[in-house]
Amino acid sequence: MNIRDAVQSDPETMGGTPVFVGTRVPVQSLFHYIEGGETLDEFLRQFPSVTRKRAVTALDAARDTLLAGARSS
Repeated sequence: MNIRDAVQSDPETMGGTPVFVGTRVPVQSLFHYIEGGETLDEFLRQFPSVTRKRAVTALDAARDTLLAGARSS
């Protein structure tokens, strides 16, 4: 899955905050859950409109961005 299939940012939806496609769930919520020690499964239980595939795609994109930045330093 492409990141554009998982995450969208539209000024008409929550003022442009990146959300999971088809939802009003901010992507930042996923990171808050993980930072707080919760699991991906718990996040998905709390936000059933977010698919596992979309959440994993967002995590993969964040990882890839971090690793790409670390390599260029």
